Amino acid sequence: QVQLVESGGGLVLPGGSLSLSCAASGRPFGLYTMAWYRQGPGKQREFVAGIYPNGSTKYADSVKGRFTISRNNAKFAVYLQMNSLAPEDTAVYYCYQTRSGVDYWGQGTQVTVSS
Repeated sequence: QVQLVESGGGLVLPGGSLSLSCAASGRPFGLYTMAWYRQGPGKQREFVAGIYPNGSTKYADSVKGRFTISRNNAKFAVYLQMNSLAPEDTAVYYCYQTRSGVDYWGQGTQVTVSS
């Protein structure tokens, strides 16, 4: 059973930065794709960023150039560095892992961008 635990959410001013972390319990870790999704108020859950076992990354157009996803396989963790945050980035952010055709989700962490 895989457990994903996010941390690092909070309230930030527009233009500010925030860093999210996700700790994974499943082993091995480095063999699987990790990603971040988000769900804003009244919106459907959407893809934010993904990182593959080889380290390549993919981003939603809305966050390109502002967000950076990274992973530390030795620490079984994935991160999301968010810069130049805007009110429309307000959402619950979820950590995601796909493993052998099964999807795993964290419980989510709230990010609120507001003045």
